[in-house]
Amino acid sequence: MTSPRLISVLNGKGGVGKTTTAINLAATYAEHQRVLLVDTDPQGSATWWFQRNERDMGFDLAQEVNPKLLSNVRQLTNYDLIVVDTPPALASSSLAAVVPISDYLVLPTPPAPIDLAALIETVKVVVHPAKVPHRVLLTRVDPRSVAEALEAQNTLLQLGIAACHSFIRAYKAHERSALEGVPITQWRGKQAKEAQADYRLVAEELQRDWRS
Repeated sequence: MTSPRLISVLNGKGGVGKTTTAINLAATYAEHQRVLLVDTDPQGSATWWFQRNERDMGFDLAQEVNPKLLSNVRQLTNYDLIVVDTPPALASSSLAAVVPISDYLVLPTPPAPIDLAALIETVKVVVHPAKVPHRVLLTRVDPRSVAEALEAQNTLLQLGIAACHSFIRAYKAHERSALEGVPITQWRGKQAKEAQADYRLVAEELQRDWRS
């Protein structure tokens, strides 16, 4: 049997939309694939979100912080795709276990300069040494100030850091879906369509990139 594709979502800084990205990418891909989300963050935010949902999220979840077990995660061949939500700590043993065996890394960050600086450090310390294909995903982009996102993309480009053309705009829908314990694909409130469309565009772009 073929091994599943393994995508790790990481950033050394907390509060950048990492778990939101992991949950919503897993849910988006789960519309067409068998997906497992692995929560390796000791804070367990993804697990908390998952356990609050009384409906089927569309994907399975496992919580694991043991580096030895994590290094064997690709042996779970009953999935097409495994998404790993990593801890916001560059020295984490979980991170050290999953990054080298990943097929692809997604690096979420808001476009603000302070967040970009932390992201650049993550790329320098963890991503480049691992030589794993990756893209930065801009999150929490103010829909009224898209210019800031474009400027951040240009900054990353000048530094030779690959970034997604698509980005995730900051909608209340993201906070409310998390509070209700549902992924954005199941959210039915205000701005649901816009928020869902952002994640679908990102999911398609990432898939095109790792298949090329």
